[in-house]
Amino acid sequence: MTRILVADDHPFFRMGVDAVLQMGGHEVVAMTSDGDATLDAIERENPEIVLLDVRMPGRDGISTLQHLRKRGDNRPVIILTVEVSDDQLLAAIRAKVNGIVFKHDAEDSLLKAIDAINNGLRYVADELIDKAIAQAGVTRTSSCLSALSPKERGVAQHVARGLRNREIAALLATTEGTVKVHLHSIYSKLGISNRTELAIKLNEADE
Repeated sequence: MTRILVADDHPFFRMGVDAVLQMGGHEVVAMTSDGDATLDAIERENPEIVLLDVRMPGRDGISTLQHLRKRGDNRPVIILTVEVSDDQLLAAIRAKVNGIVFKHDAEDSLLKAIDAINNGLRYVADELIDKAIAQAGVTRTSSCLSALSPKERGVAQHVARGLRNREIAALLATTEGTVKVHLHSIYSKLGISNRTELAIKLNEADE
Protein backbone atom coordinates (compact mmCIF):
# COMPACT_ATOMS: atom_id res chain seq x y z
CA MET A 1 0.00 0.00 0.00
CA THR A 2 1.27 3.43 -0.98
CA ARG A 3 0.26 6.64 0.81
CA ILE A 4 -0.80 9.14 -1.86
CA LEU A 5 -1.86 12.80 -2.00
CA VAL A 6 -4.27 13.83 -4.78
CA ALA A 7 -4.24 17.47 -5.91
CA ASP A 8 -6.92 18.49 -8.41
CA ASP A 9 -9.43 21.33 -8.41
CA HIS A 10 -12.31 19.18 -9.70
CA PRO A 11 -14.03 17.31 -6.82
CA PHE A 12 -15.64 14.76 -9.14
CA PHE A 13 -12.27 13.81 -10.65
CA ARG A 14 -10.65 13.62 -7.21
CA MET A 15 -13.30 11.17 -6.08
CA GLY A 16 -12.78 9.08 -9.20
CA VAL A 17 -9.03 8.95 -8.62
CA ASP A 18 -9.65 8.06 -4.98
CA ALA A 19 -11.81 5.12 -6.05
CA VAL A 20 -9.21 3.86 -8.53
CA LEU A 21 -6.44 4.11 -5.95
CA GLN A 22 -8.44 2.29 -3.30
CA MET A 23 -9.18 -0.52 -5.75
CA GLY A 24 -5.44 -0.75 -6.30
CA GLY A 25 -4.82 -1.13 -2.58
CA HIS A 26 -3.43 2.36 -2.01
CA GLU A 27 -4.34 4.95 0.63
CA VAL A 28 -5.27 8.55 -0.17
CA VAL A 29 -3.97 10.58 2.78
CA ALA A 30 -5.15 13.99 1.53
CA MET A 31 -7.02 15.66 -1.32
CA THR A 32 -6.33 19.30 -2.21
CA SER A 33 -7.48 21.75 -4.87
CA ASP A 34 -4.60 24.21 -5.32
CA GLY A 35 -0.83 24.30 -5.20
CA ASP A 36 -0.34 26.13 -1.91
CA ALA A 37 -2.75 23.84 -0.06
CA THR A 38 -0.92 20.90 -1.64
CA LEU A 39 2.45 22.05 -0.34
CA ASP A 40 1.00 22.43 3.16
CA ALA A 41 -0.62 18.98 2.99
CA ILE A 42 2.63 17.39 1.83
CA GLU A 43 4.42 18.70 4.91
CA ARG A 44 1.55 17.65 7.17
CA GLU A 45 0.77 14.18 5.76
CA ASN A 46 4.15 13.18 4.26
CA PRO A 47 2.71 11.14 1.34
CA GLU A 48 4.91 8.69 -0.52
CA ILE A 49 3.64 9.83 -3.94
CA VAL A 50 2.00 13.10 -4.99
CA LEU A 51 -0.50 13.35 -7.86
CA LEU A 52 -0.65 16.88 -9.31
CA ASP A 53 -3.16 18.29 -11.77
CA VAL A 54 -1.41 20.56 -14.27
CA ARG A 55 -4.08 23.27 -14.05
CA MET A 56 -5.06 24.43 -10.57
CA PRO A 57 -5.95 27.86 -9.14
CA GLY A 58 -3.03 29.92 -7.90
CA ARG A 59 0.08 27.77 -7.98
CA ASP A 60 -0.41 25.21 -10.76
CA GLY A 61 0.90 21.66 -10.87
CA ILE A 62 4.16 22.46 -12.66
CA SER A 63 4.95 25.33 -10.28
CA THR A 64 4.16 23.09 -7.32
CA LEU A 65 6.50 20.41 -8.65
CA GLN A 66 9.26 22.97 -9.22
CA HIS A 67 8.81 24.34 -5.70
CA LEU A 68 9.13 20.86 -4.23
CA ARG A 69 12.35 20.22 -6.11
CA LYS A 70 13.82 23.60 -5.17
CA ARG A 71 13.34 22.86 -1.51
CA GLY A 72 15.06 19.51 -1.93
CA ASP A 73 11.94 17.34 -1.87
CA ASN A 74 12.55 14.51 -4.35
CA ARG A 75 9.57 12.31 -3.50
CA PRO A 76 7.84 10.85 -6.59
CA VAL A 77 5.38 13.13 -8.39
CA ILE A 78 2.88 12.15 -11.09
CA ILE A 79 1.37 14.87 -13.25
CA LEU A 80 -2.29 14.37 -14.21
CA THR A 81 -3.44 16.27 -17.27
CA VAL A 82 -6.02 16.55 -20.03
CA GLU A 83 -3.34 18.06 -22.25
CA VAL A 84 0.11 19.51 -21.75
CA SER A 85 1.83 22.32 -23.61
CA ASP A 86 5.38 22.00 -24.91
CA ASP A 87 6.65 24.41 -22.25
CA GLN A 88 4.85 22.55 -19.46
CA LEU A 89 6.18 19.22 -20.68
CA LEU A 90 9.79 20.37 -20.77
CA ALA A 91 9.43 22.11 -17.41
CA ALA A 92 8.06 18.93 -15.85
CA ILE A 93 10.83 16.76 -17.26
CA ARG A 94 13.49 19.25 -16.16
CA ALA A 95 11.97 19.16 -12.67
CA LYS A 96 12.40 15.37 -12.72
CA VAL A 97 8.74 14.44 -12.82
CA ASN A 98 8.31 10.72 -12.20
CA GLY A 99 5.19 10.16 -14.22
CA ILE A 100 2.72 11.88 -16.55
CA VAL A 101 -0.73 10.37 -16.98
CA PHE A 102 -3.53 11.66 -19.22
CA LYS A 103 -6.83 12.02 -17.37
CA HIS A 104 -8.80 10.27 -20.08
CA ASP A 105 -6.59 7.22 -19.59
CA ALA A 106 -6.16 7.49 -15.83
CA GLU A 107 -8.36 4.53 -14.96
CA ASP A 108 -6.08 2.23 -16.95
CA SER A 109 -2.73 4.00 -16.56
CA LEU A 110 -2.61 5.44 -13.05
CA LEU A 111 -2.07 2.17 -11.20
CA LYS A 112 0.53 1.14 -13.78
CA ALA A 113 2.33 4.44 -13.22
CA ILE A 114 2.37 3.94 -9.45
CA ASP A 115 3.65 0.38 -9.79
CA ALA A 116 6.40 1.55 -12.16
CA ILE A 117 7.47 4.34 -9.81
CA ASN A 118 7.45 2.01 -6.80
CA ASN A 119 9.88 -0.14 -8.79
CA GLY A 120 12.22 2.77 -9.42
CA LEU A 121 11.04 3.52 -12.96
CA ARG A 122 9.69 6.63 -14.66
CA TYR A 123 6.24 6.42 -16.28
CA VAL A 124 5.69 8.85 -19.15
CA ALA A 125 3.40 8.16 -22.11
CA ASP A 126 5.31 7.40 -25.32
CA GLU A 127 3.56 10.23 -27.16
CA LEU A 128 4.87 12.70 -24.60
CA ILE A 129 8.43 11.43 -24.92
CA ASP A 130 8.16 11.97 -28.68
CA LYS A 131 6.74 15.44 -28.11
CA ALA A 132 9.50 16.39 -25.69
CA ILE A 133 12.18 15.25 -28.10
CA ALA A 134 10.60 17.19 -30.95
CA GLN A 135 10.25 20.33 -28.83
CA ALA A 136 13.83 20.12 -27.66
CA GLY A 137 15.15 19.43 -31.15
CA VAL A 138 18.01 21.49 -32.48
CA THR A 139 19.39 22.03 -35.95
CA ARG A 140 22.82 23.46 -35.27
CA THR A 141 25.85 21.94 -33.58
CA SER A 142 25.90 22.60 -29.85
CA SER A 143 29.01 23.24 -27.79
CA CYS A 144 28.20 20.16 -25.69
CA LEU A 145 28.80 18.02 -28.80
CA SER A 146 32.50 18.84 -28.81
CA ALA A 147 33.21 15.72 -26.73
CA LEU A 148 31.61 13.50 -29.37
CA SER A 149 33.04 11.98 -32.52
CA PRO A 150 31.64 13.18 -35.87
CA LYS A 151 29.46 10.07 -36.19
CA GLU A 152 28.19 10.47 -32.63
CA ARG A 153 27.33 14.11 -33.33
CA GLY A 154 25.27 13.05 -36.31
CA VAL A 155 23.38 10.48 -34.27
CA ALA A 156 22.79 12.97 -31.44
CA GLN A 157 21.39 15.61 -33.78
CA HIS A 158 19.06 13.10 -35.44
CA VAL A 159 17.83 11.98 -32.01
CA ALA A 160 17.17 15.61 -31.10
CA ARG A 161 15.03 15.91 -34.23
CA GLY A 162 12.88 13.06 -32.92
CA LEU A 163 14.08 10.30 -35.26
CA ARG A 164 14.06 6.65 -34.18
CA ASN A 165 17.04 4.31 -34.43
CA ARG A 166 15.76 2.68 -37.62
CA GLU A 167 15.36 6.07 -39.34
CA ILE A 168 18.79 7.24 -38.17
CA ALA A 169 20.40 4.02 -39.42
CA ALA A 170 18.82 4.52 -42.85
CA LEU A 171 20.00 8.13 -43.08
CA LEU A 172 23.55 7.24 -42.00
CA ALA A 173 23.69 4.08 -44.12
CA THR A 174 24.45 1.89 -41.10
CA THR A 175 22.65 -0.60 -38.86
CA GLU A 176 20.39 -0.09 -35.86
CA GLY A 177 22.95 -1.96 -33.78
CA THR A 178 25.63 0.57 -34.69
CA VAL A 179 23.28 3.43 -33.82
CA LYS A 180 22.68 1.84 -30.40
CA VAL A 181 26.43 1.57 -29.83
CA HIS A 182 26.85 5.26 -30.69
CA LEU A 183 23.99 6.19 -28.35
CA HIS A 184 25.55 4.24 -25.48
CA SER A 185 28.81 6.13 -26.02
CA ILE A 186 26.98 9.48 -26.25
CA TYR A 187 25.11 8.87 -22.99
CA SER A 188 28.35 7.91 -21.25
CA LYS A 189 30.26 10.97 -22.49
CA LEU A 190 27.47 13.45 -21.67
CA GLY A 191 26.47 11.89 -18.35
CA ILE A 192 22.88 11.18 -19.35
CA SER A 193 20.74 8.06 -19.62
CA ASN A 194 18.06 8.44 -22.30
CA ARG A 195 16.93 10.14 -25.52
CA THR A 196 14.81 12.78 -23.80
CA GLU A 197 17.72 13.95 -21.64
CA LEU A 198 19.91 14.13 -24.75
CA ALA A 199 17.40 16.29 -26.62
CA ILE A 200 16.95 18.60 -23.64
CA LYS A 201 20.72 18.89 -23.13
CA LEU A 202 21.22 19.95 -26.74
CA ASN A 203 18.37 22.43 -26.49
CA GLU A 204 19.74 23.98 -23.29
CA ALA A 205 23.20 24.30 -24.80
CA ASP A 206 21.79 26.43 -27.61
CA GLU A 207 19.61 28.69 -25.45
